[in-house]
Amino acid sequence: MAKQEIKVNKIKSTILDFNKNLLSKNSLKVLKKLNQSGFQAFLVGGSIRDLLIGKEPKDFDIVTDAKPEQIKKIFRNCRLIGRRFRLAHIYFGRELIEVATFRSSETSNDKKSKYDNKGRILRDNVFGKIEEDVFRRDFKCNALYYSILDDLIWDFVGGLDDIKQKRLNFIGNVTKRLREDPVRMLRAARFNAKLNFALSHQLKCEIKNNSKLLNNVPAARIFDEFLKLFQSGYGEKAFCSMMELNLFKEIFPYTFDEAISDGKFKSFIEEALRNTDERINSQLSTTPMFLIGVFLWKPIKARAQYIQNENQYSKIQSMVIASYDIVGLHQDLIAIPKRFSSSMREMLIMQIRFEKLTDKQASKLKNSRFFRAAYDFLLLRSIVGDCSREVVNFWTKVEQQTIKIKYPKYNKNRNYRKLKGL
Repeated sequence: MAKQEIKVNKIKSTILDFNKNLLSKNSLKVLKKLNQSGFQAFLVGGSIRDLLIGKEPKDFDIVTDAKPEQIKKIFRNCRLIGRRFRLAHIYFGRELIEVATFRSSETSNDKKSKYDNKGRILRDNVFGKIEEDVFRRDFKCNALYYSILDDLIWDFVGGLDDIKQKRLNFIGNVTKRLREDPVRMLRAARFNAKLNFALSHQLKCEIKNNSKLLNNVPAARIFDEFLKLFQSGYGEKAFCSMMELNLFKEIFPYTFDEAISDGKFKSFIEEALRNTDERINSQLSTTPMFLIGVFLWKPIKARAQYIQNENQYSKIQSMVIASYDIVGLHQDLIAIPKRFSSSMREMLIMQIRFEKLTDKQASKLKNSRFFRAAYDFLLLRSIVGDCSREVVNFWTKVEQQTIKIKYPKYNKNRNYRKLKGL
């Protein structure tokens, strides 16, 4: 494919609805410096797509013909990362600009390129030209290149047309692309949710038929995708897309089974995702721990009930053991960091503690750093009828008292007397 003559459509950005005012100043610095050093350099991928559809990009990625070691020599604030493919990370305070070298589209037999027995790329440090690099991108809408030298957008594969039609199409053979990197299936679900871009019937079928390939992906990468899917403000849509494409069950199989058999639990998940999306879009804080707890709540609860029936353990003891069991069963599927799994465990155990409605229990729990998260979790449960109104009312009063203690009403006269030493 790379050896055939590739035609590129070059279009002035001024003709398109391309908002250059939203371009990162630091990405422009990197592009200019690479150009001044004698290298080709382009802004590429999602940032161009987002600017063309009126969204503000979160990341700005750059590709160049400079090798990673050459990039590092140009930028002092650069760090090289990656085994599968070497990348340059250039830091400007809290902003990160990722720079990659053009990749070759040809399968290499040397030691720089390596595949597993299912076709997944394990290592791929084979560099090429821009005409080859374009065929290593996943979707056509992500295969657009922007040059600041002539203010042109380069389109090799009809990406502009896909953006205009709001559709997702893979570049090249779909099955081969999914086998090369199964995470592309999660990216398809994410773009479907984030951009409202449609997937063709054929693409949906290919993803459903190949969904089990996700089990061959490192669990740490799956967790990274989990954050992008559910911590970006479109989690509810992402969940629906993943359920439709048979992807959710490959990451959270026990949650999937419970959601299919229990409509109330499925509604609980959707309500939690809706609430999280609203918080993110309102620029309020969220934590992955909360949604992990939502997804695993019913499986842990069912496991705890089984443990309690089989042994002479208390509800809390059973919940502790069950949470360790269920998280352990998921570790090969999604690598949940301990800082999240331990916090989640405390939040879920507190649901059992909430069943005791006494002043002594209230005094004990209201000072816990997990109280607010646990209380929010309780409110979500109440929406789908998973706990009694009596329990909710009791802990709502406790929560309101806690707010008053933390944020006492401002008394102007009292503060004035303090200033005067009265």
